Amino acid sequence: GLERGAKNQFSTFSNFITTINQKKEGIGNRNSPTQLVIPNIKNVRDLPPICLDVRQKQRMSIDTLPQELKAPIPPEPALPIRTKTVKDFQDDVEKAKSSGDWKAVHDFYSTTFDSFLEINAAFKKDTNSPFNTFEDSGINAKFVNVVYDALLNTPQDVQKSVLKGVINGLLQEWKGPRTKDDLRAYCILLQNPQFSNTSTYVIYAHLLRQIAALTEADHHFLVHWSKKISQKRFKQLVDRLLQFISLRLFPAKPEEFPPMVKCTWWIPSATKVLALFNAANSLISPPIISYTDFYNSTLDHIDLMEEYHNWQCYGNSHRFSFCQYPFIISIAAKKVIIQRDSEQQMISIARQSLVDKVSRRQKPDMNMLFLNVKVRRTHLVSDSLDELARKRADLKKKLKVTFVGEAGLDMGGLTKEWFLLLIRQIFHPDYGMFTYHKDSHCHWFSSFKCDNYSEFRLVGALMGLAVYNSITLDIRFPPCCYKKLLSPPIVPCDHNTLVGICDVTLDDLFQIMPELAHGLRELLSHEGNVEEDFYSTFQVFQEEFGVIKSYNLRPNGDKIPVTNQNRKEYVQLYVDFLLNKSIYKQFAAFYYGFHSVCASYALLLLRPEEVEILVCGSPELDMSALQRNTQYEGYQKTDLTIRYFWDVVLGFSLDLQKKLLHFATGSDRVPVGGMADLNFKISKSETSTNWLPVAHTCFNQLCLPPYKNKKELKQKLIIGISNAEGFGLE
Repeated sequence: GLERGAKNQFSTFSNFITTINQKKEGIGNRNSPTQLVIPNIKNVRDLPPICLDVRQKQRMSIDTLPQELKAPIPPEPALPIRTKTVKDFQDDVEKAKSSGDWKAVHDFYSTTFDSFLEINAAFKKDTNSPFNTFEDSGINAKFVNVVYDALLNTPQDVQKSVLKGVINGLLQEWKGPRTKDDLRAYCILLQNPQFSNTSTYVIYAHLLRQIAALTEADHHFLVHWSKKISQKRFKQLVDRLLQFISLRLFPAKPEEFPPMVKCTWWIPSATKVLALFNAANSLISPPIISYTDFYNSTLDHIDLMEEYHNWQCYGNSHRFSFCQYPFIISIAAKKVIIQRDSEQQMISIARQSLVDKVSRRQKPDMNMLFLNVKVRRTHLVSDSLDELARKRADLKKKLKVTFVGEAGLDMGGLTKEWFLLLIRQIFHPDYGMFTYHKDSHCHWFSSFKCDNYSEFRLVGALMGLAVYNSITLDIRFPPCCYKKLLSPPIVPCDHNTLVGICDVTLDDLFQIMPELAHGLRELLSHEGNVEEDFYSTFQVFQEEFGVIKSYNLRPNGDKIPVTNQNRKEYVQLYVDFLLNKSIYKQFAAFYYGFHSVCASYALLLLRPEEVEILVCGSPELDMSALQRNTQYEGYQKTDLTIRYFWDVVLGFSLDLQKKLLHFATGSDRVPVGGMADLNFKISKSETSTNWLPVAHTCFNQLCLPPYKNKKELKQKLIIGISNAEGFGLE
């Protein structure tokens, strides 16, 4: 159902051409605007949904294909000779605007878009060159942009002639595989701004269908050519595809589109083409646009769990699910999937515990439905370690924390306090598990060897419990850590398989040890004799408990000098040693701890950056949103003190705003759901106005005395948030 030769599948196109011709005959004046009317599709055969199962292929990575896998290149047919230049076209447009005679422009558009050959004749940089490489599409991008920019400002009959030509191109008989000229035409047609109009969606859908059905080798070319498109045009293409998917899911005017049952292939085709642009974006560092620009927030309003279960049940079958293309699902939607998946696992495990108890004729106890952690404040780490190790089977139950010797029910506050205190103690430099790097403001795993790595497993389990129980942690790991945490995203069955090992680069090292990374970069760019000037070998040294130890990066590395020829290998091995090999046992324990709680196929949906946001929250602050969602106790939002407070806070620098958030909540980052999920509260403190503000971080609560003026409030607030560290003044 994907070949062009089957014309009966595109009967709608013939109807559409007839409609256009009829409307053209009824137009007396070329300049009179006419709204295109697209007839409903009838008898269109369903396209088997296009699936890319992320279990087998988590990310679409496009690499150069080996020669033997490349499809044979069919001979390119001879192109017509077209000599019009950008300047000639612009002159024609200006003359048409001043004279009102659009004939020359109309002829150009109708001829150029009449077939794939004509598109290449007009826009190919050199009609005599094949342009069969990834590096150069051969498209005159400037000419394409100028022609498309002018198109929407031309009379309606000119625009219709373009659409008619596009239809002609899509209806052409196919004989043999696609040529590179055909791929060029697809690449150019995708950029047509007319496809932003819902009246053209029938044509757009068939264009997307044909592109989605191309071979993998052809997709490789489109991906590499797409990464050369300017950022502005690239973003427009992505937005157009996202809008197409959104309006097909939730049409503003359903009568504009064919019935969903007649075009089930629309959304899979568009999503597959969007995947090509996502692959192109990921090939470039830095990417052309942010990965968040591929999010489709419309999907937040569909039945996400049905999508997730379809993906789990049908995998790589022909049943389409958005979960096969996780780049399109927003982090908020992924959080919902993970939370509901966690809740279902919690309920399932709690139910099983209840059934086991009843089957043994024992009296059920409500405590058996929870992961109950009892700890002494004086032995916080050891007690937590013992509790989590002893109750490993209960890790997926709802967490409840009790501090021994203290009265109080855990309604969420004690759990958060337990996380805060435990993280603070474990990451303290004196504890020795993690090293804090001041230059990068982040922690990294200590490479010191020890007999027991169970405490690293505890930290991993803590992170997993935080995600599982929707707690935001104040942890400062570099992005590389989350990349390793998803390597692989599902714990392998074979325990001999290495975990937490990923490809690392000098950029990853820069995020942890910028000074060392800068030195290695200087080594790579050194123009002199590396062997004589640096006098280094494939051996590195590390200090462990006051003792300097040496490690060979290669067998007999101490005897292999670093030279101009092998310095790249040296740098890569050194980075791999620092970020993978030297901390393997520590990170493996951390990895297994995290996945002991968060073992879920939902992790396959996540990028490393998204795992970080789920664990630590987002760094983007919106204090106006916080103001709108703040609750008050003892104050009204119209009270003078509250008005002073928000005047001061909204005028703070970003650094002070982060300090305020950290002071009040224990973290300067925002949960995935935004400020509304913080449940931030300002309470009236009946103490003297000489006192500083006080915060209860376990409840995200700020206690504010009724200061008499804005100056006093600002002074006291800055002193409080700038000098407070944890649960007391520095």
